[in-house]
Amino acid sequence: MSPVPNGVPASTLDTQWIKSRHSNAEGNCVEVAPLADGAVALRNSRDPDGPALVYTAAEVAAFLAGAKDGEFDHLV
Repeated sequence: MSPVPNGVPASTLDTQWIKSRHSNAEGNCVEVAPLADGAVALRNSRDPDGPALVYTAAEVAAFLAGAKDGEFDHLV
C-alpha cells in the first residue's frame, strides 16, 4: 500500500503527470503519474488541483491487461 493516501490534492504530489496522446481538445482525459514508491496516481485533467486516486502497480497492471483484452469495451 502506498504511503500517499487516496484523495490527496493532486497538485501536492511532486511528480510528472502524463496525458494520453488520445486526449481531446475538450479536456476529456485522465492524467497518470508514477510515484516514488511504485504506485500510480490518477487525476482529472480538468481539475489538476482536485483529488488524486492512488493505485498499486499491480492494480494498474490488472486494469491495463483487462483493457487490452477488451473487458471494458461495453462501457463506451
